[in-house]
Amino acid sequence: MLKTELVLAEGDAPLPVLPHIPELILGFVAFILLLWVMKKYVVPRFEAAYEERAQKIEGGIEKAEKAQAEAEEALAQYKAQLAEARSEAAKIRDDARLEAEQIKAELRAEAEAESQRIVAAGQAQLQAQKAQIVAELRADMGRNAVELAGRIVGESLEDEARRRGTVDRFLAELETAGATNGAGK
Repeated sequence: MLKTELVLAEGDAPLPVLPHIPELILGFVAFILLLWVMKKYVVPRFEAAYEERAQKIEGGIEKAEKAQAEAEEALAQYKAQLAEARSEAAKIRDDARLEAEQIKAELRAEAEAESQRIVAAGQAQLQAQKAQIVAELRADMGRNAVELAGRIVGESLEDEARRRGTVDRFLAELETAGATNGAGK
């Protein structure tokens, strides 16, 4: 019972839990006004800021993709240049080897030609010395033969024409005898 009396006693006074109707209407109008101001001014700014940020992000992504594509292209160019440089270096190395082989062959040919020239000059010199020695020996042999023949014959073979004829005949006989003995062996 006490409860009923308490509720009846309070029935005349407004309940503290329930708001007043004019406050509710004013709050509702203020809320609508706040929503309208937000929709009119704040939301477009947020949308613009969001759009701008999205464009910056997309632009950044596009720039990053573009930079990555350029970097890949530069890397491909670098690799191509590196491959070209390596092939060029190999070509230069091969050319240098070929040139070295050619120089080596030329030097070898020059050395061989010089060697042949020196040998030919030596042989020519030997032939000249041989001819000179043979001529000296013939002259000595001729004198000795004339002297010996003069002693044997007892007459003087001092006459130049006679001596020369006798010496030439003697040497011719010696050469024929040497050729016959050499052929018989």
